[in-house]
Amino acid sequence: MFDFITIGLTPPLMIAMAFVLPIFTLFIRRKGFYDVYALIATTLALILTAYNYYLVLYVVKQPIVYPFGGWPPPIGIVYEVDALSAYFGLFTAAIMLMIAIYSIWYLKGTSGYEWYYTMLLGLEAGMIGCAYTGDAFNLFVMLEVLSVAAYGLVVFYRMSHEAVEAGMKYSLIGAVATTVYFIALVFIYGSFGTLNMADIAYKSRGGITFPYSGMIVGNIHLASAVALALSMWAFTFKSAVVPNHFWLPDAHPAAPTPVSAALSGLVVKVGIYAIIRFLYTIYGLDSVQPISNVVSTVMKLLIVLGALSALIASALMIVQSDIKRLIAYSTIMHVGFIVISLSLGTKLGIEAALYHTVNHAVGKALLFMSAGVLIKVAGSRDIDEMSGVGRYLRLTTLTLTLAVLSLEGLPPLAGFFSKLLLYEAFIDSGLALLAMVLIISSAFALLAYIKLLYGVYFKLPTKEFTNVREEWTYLIPLLALAASLVLLGISAPMFVEKVLAYISDELFNPLKYVRAADSIIKVLGG
Repeated sequence: MFDFITIGLTPPLMIAMAFVLPIFTLFIRRKGFYDVYALIATTLALILTAYNYYLVLYVVKQPIVYPFGGWPPPIGIVYEVDALSAYFGLFTAAIMLMIAIYSIWYLKGTSGYEWYYTMLLGLEAGMIGCAYTGDAFNLFVMLEVLSVAAYGLVVFYRMSHEAVEAGMKYSLIGAVATTVYFIALVFIYGSFGTLNMADIAYKSRGGITFPYSGMIVGNIHLASAVALALSMWAFTFKSAVVPNHFWLPDAHPAAPTPVSAALSGLVVKVGIYAIIRFLYTIYGLDSVQPISNVVSTVMKLLIVLGALSALIASALMIVQSDIKRLIAYSTIMHVGFIVISLSLGTKLGIEAALYHTVNHAVGKALLFMSAGVLIKVAGSRDIDEMSGVGRYLRLTTLTLTLAVLSLEGLPPLAGFFSKLLLYEAFIDSGLALLAMVLIISSAFALLAYIKLLYGVYFKLPTKEFTNVREEWTYLIPLLALAASLVLLGISAPMFVEKVLAYISDELFNPLKYVRAADSIIKVLGG
């Protein structure tokens, strides 16, 4: 049972390392110590998540359940890591390591770095915890861990009025979103008698009894409809889907650049993960009637909201003069693509959504961090005031350009292949109009990206940038992320066949998730 202790160890270890860190402030003042500490913590997280990914996809080849305290589900809290969880956990840890390395350079001359790293590690713990948990209530707990860390990071520059305003907006509406999700849990528990994801999945598909589980009480169809409506509202806020997108363009410019990279590349993906988990694992189109009708209706609504996100955000990109706000609207656009695709209810749609998720995460983290270097040298986020700064930072501008080209969808970069897969998924579903949304939004975004690249490189400098030289401290993560975009692109056919197809097979066979929980019950409850 405890052969898979790395499953249960990963998020708690990250939380422990985050909240032990402030103790060192009592007797250690050197910034170098905290830099190394953060690197060790994020490297450990990457090693653990990579091992867990290897276990799930190549050794056990089925979901792994880790019962905390030896209590069987649904009595105790469990982590249940399937291919989807392992996938999200791995790319989250990999990008967070790059962000930690970049932060060493970014925090030079900045006070409060010890608290920055505390919240950054807490943010990572929350994200991985959301992916790994097999309990709907524990998902709420991990969302709170993630959210509190994110709120603190957004207002890291607490003397800035902009940061305080953005943080207040983000935290107040974020608190409402998690509260709404908590109310959804009340409806789920009140009718299903459980909050274990595998247990709910079993009962929503016609199962009557589950070992040690409460009995179904009342109208599960009505309760499921209410729970799905409430939880989808909360998750679309976390993933910044229109009309719940308004916090993101304010939060990103106000936050430190590596935090913007984490928010845009990873935090919004937690909302995407939760939507997939609820619409394919906990509930699904194969659920009993009329729950399946509710799921189908929710998916159709999400397709509309995703299309609006893509069109509105891409149009707003064109009129932005703040480079970080431009990139923030780009995130809303790409999240729209992902939400449309995952809501098609097809294997190809899920595979396209998952592929674009990781490609966008890498590309957007790279774009934000490259832009952060240019901003710091230029001393401004205004594209007009950054005129020609890219000429003094050739490698940084190269990574910025690669990120833009990948997000825009130029071969052989990763974004081209995931956009191609999105296009195929839209056409295959019989909704050619969605393919037009993809094309039109990408065309709008291209205009914004041209303005960005012209401003930072091709436009003549309006002032001289003296003593500018690139540093390997930030070039290492930038070049690593840029290389990842190339590798993800050229390995696209194999990646889709060997990884994404496996994940989609599991999502369309939810009883595999249920049986994993049932098997651990038999071992422990024997």
